[in-house]
Amino acid sequence: MPNLEQVIISMVELFEEYAGQEGKKYQISMDELKQTLEKEVESPSLKEKIHADDIKEAMDMLDKNHDGVVNFREYSRCVAALAKGYYKQKRGKGGKGGKAKEGEQED
Repeated sequence: MPNLEQVIISMVELFEEYAGQEGKKYQISMDELKQTLEKEVESPSLKEKIHADDIKEAMDMLDKNHDGVVNFREYSRCVAALAKGYYKQKRGKGGKGGKAKEGEQED
């Protein structure tokens, strides 16, 4: 199976695994999001950046309609933000305001 296809399937299946444990079947509560991040993120460099306050802040930011839960679209934004953070970290652009190396384009 192609890598991108695996990523897409994994993302959907992971959402479905955690969504609805506390009620709404196709949505993730803050506790479910916290549980997902704690169980599914193994990288120490990513894990050290995930704290309860950060999860609450991320949930508030992701929950665009302010209903206290994250739907799949909002969850996808969270995963994309984590991927972007990892990408920047891997390229050595750990913080905000980092300059791109000569010949590279900023994100």
